[in-house]
Amino acid sequence: MSKESENLRLIASLLKDSERIVLLSHMNPDGDAMGSSLGLYHFLSGRDKDVRLIVPNHYAGFLHWLPGNDRVLVFNDDKQAAGKFIEEADLIISLDFNDLKRIGGLGKLVEKNKTSKKLMIDHHPYPKKYNDLELSCTDASSTAELVYDLIMSIDNKAFDNVDISTCLYTGIMTDTGCFSFNSSRPATFNAVAKLLESGIDKNGIFDRVYNNYSAGRMKLLGYCLDNKMIVIPGYSTAYISLSMEEMKEYNFKTGDSEGFVNYPLSIKGIKFSVLFMEKTNHIKMSFRSKGDFPANEFAEKYFNGGGHKNAAGGEFLGTLEESIDRFISLLPLYPELLNNKEG
Repeated sequence: MSKESENLRLIASLLKDSERIVLLSHMNPDGDAMGSSLGLYHFLSGRDKDVRLIVPNHYAGFLHWLPGNDRVLVFNDDKQAAGKFIEEADLIISLDFNDLKRIGGLGKLVEKNKTSKKLMIDHHPYPKKYNDLELSCTDASSTAELVYDLIMSIDNKAFDNVDISTCLYTGIMTDTGCFSFNSSRPATFNAVAKLLESGIDKNGIFDRVYNNYSAGRMKLLGYCLDNKMIVIPGYSTAYISLSMEEMKEYNFKTGDSEGFVNYPLSIKGIKFSVLFMEKTNHIKMSFRSKGDFPANEFAEKYFNGGGHKNAAGGEFLGTLEESIDRFISLLPLYPELLNNKEG
């Protein structure tokens, strides 16, 4: 038996022996976070487990259609109930994150619990050790794909459940940008083929995720591209910044900036793109890159962040202007990776 097969066997045994299970995902949950979590939620619920799905804060409205959305507990809305579920759990499963700092105040509750078993399912690099078992693969397209692998190893007929397949497909689709990145493994498309066999509405899923924005969001995107996108000559880099005042002007809602950071990468010669967003006590930063530039290492080293090689996040404690100045000052440290001979 291979090491991977043995690991899946141990995880399957842990799931079988656990009755009260809590699923957790990261702050500002994205499509992969919610898709993988809800997919696993439906699978475990169908096996008569007492399952609770908890996320730190509210997430984008374009994901609220996902089956099971009404059963998600938002920690910020009911911390007492969330704490009780975590305290009484037999098993706590982390999905789409590998560091407890990614779940805010929930992380302290998990650390406090010394009796529950802990399982991590994630595809990000550099995992922190806080779990008993882990299903971790940085080559996987998404955490949803890893959940697919786990379910497949237990019961390949589970995907006849359209809710499970819909959630997992959503996770894979969104974390690969509709299969435009992080999707070069044949295993990813084998998983997608199996999910399609269940009868999911592929076109409907795409429509609900990508054609479900407000008019304000579209106007904000136009404003950003016309007025806030700055291209930096000579460093193959561009950035967009948004202040709280600007977001207020366009009636900003959670999720409205989804995908903004990717637009500058469609410009010829641009290899590195950043979105700065002003929050109450920090600047949120999203990093995207093409080719060899390590966005995750850049985010981790300078902006208390991390993620994938070409997609990462971070934050800066200071003003919006200071964060941009700091960012620009670091670009000369990468003369070869960011050299734009056409600039």
